Amino acid sequence: VQLQASGGGLVQAGGSLRLSCAASGRTFSTNIMGWFRQAPGKEREFVAAVSWSGGSTYYADSVKGRFTISRDNAKNTVFLQMNSLKPEDTAVYYCAARDWGPYSFYDYKGYDYWGQGTQVTVSS
Repeated sequence: VQLQASGGGLVQAGGSLRLSCAASGRTFSTNIMGWFRQAPGKEREFVAAVSWSGGSTYYADSVKGRFTISRDNAKNTVFLQMNSLKPEDTAVYYCAARDWGPYSFYDYKGYDYWGQGTQVTVSS
């Protein structure tokens, strides 16, 4: 099972990036998928999650209104559209897939599969 994240890069404040996460090895069409991020010296934090159908989405307050999570189950891929980027969005972004368990999907411990991370750097 592999999650491959891509799409990170360097962008100026106010710019946009679109992250992709392609899953292989099994289908995640019935799983909640999420994005987390981790800045240097900080804990990994929840960014966004999407239900298996794509009909429900959840966001951290810090990104609400700027980021949009979506998924294409036919392609086993999850996306994170990031607009109006700020320097404080700078971090390594990780995609993750959740099987069933006791932890909330807002918690990184609630996810069983992780991508390798993609760096997002926003310059001021």
